[in-house]
Amino acid sequence: MSDSFREDFIATLPAVRGFARTFERNQARADDLVQETMVKAWASRAGFRPGTNMKAWLFTILRNSYISQYRKAKREVEDADGELTAGLSERGRQEGHLAMLDLRDALATLPHDQREAVILVGAAGLSYDEAAEVIGVAAGTVKSRVSRARARLADLMGENGEGAEPDGGAGDSPRKPPRAGKGVLLRQTVS
Repeated sequence: MSDSFREDFIATLPAVRGFARTFERNQARADDLVQETMVKAWASRAGFRPGTNMKAWLFTILRNSYISQYRKAKREVEDADGELTAGLSERGRQEGHLAMLDLRDALATLPHDQREAVILVGAAGLSYDEAAEVIGVAAGTVKSRVSRARARLADLMGENGEGAEPDGGAGDSPRKPPRAGKGVLLRQTVS
């Protein structure tokens, strides 16, 4: 590297700073752009042909650096507190599938009348009166069955904590399946 390259390189620095200010009004960002330009130019100094215009060469590097930064900034979104990122995340699909299997198993343990009522009201979206008409009982009976079914499902699905065994722990009733984690039931054969 010749001494003339180094002298020309340093001599064009004020012009490069002025040119950077035409792209960036903020002094700090303009200085960052100048620094990036000078680092890139210094790294590729072997590609500079002596006798050509040093200022034009540096201006071209600066302009290309600015355009690259501008394009990159258009694709980036500032998310300092992580709110946007949190909204973009998705829970694993297997958790929903396992929860659905657990719900199916829990529904199977309900007495037929409670299961029928909670499915008509909860899953089919019928009103209590409509469900009562389908089942052939009073609306109050449907409300009672749905209420008991929901409470039982909450116990089975672990939504009410680690409560007692179903039906108050009576000896002949099925035991509550052990939990593998919040809302996840293991299949257990009752002897």
